Amino acid sequence: MAKNHGKSIKDDKKYEALRDEGMSKEKAARIANTPNASKKGGKANPLDDRTKEELLQEAKKIGISGRHKMNKSALIDAIRNH
Repeated sequence: MAKNHGKSIKDDKKYEALRDEGMSKEKAARIANTPNASKKGGKANPLDDRTKEELLQEAKKIGISGRHKMNKSALIDAIRNH
């Protein structure tokens, strides 16, 4: 059973596991207090997995001009390099 580390640590079990792995108190606390810290990256699908319509919407959102004349790979390049 994980011991209580006080109000400053939100996930005591995760904190103890990280400390056992050798992380500093500060780093273990920062990770243990982050919601969904075990998930990697954001919630967005990779650009290569999106449809052309989804890419067009993303390009519109960030203001890429000439997007309707681009093919899927050109849209991906434009979004990545914007």
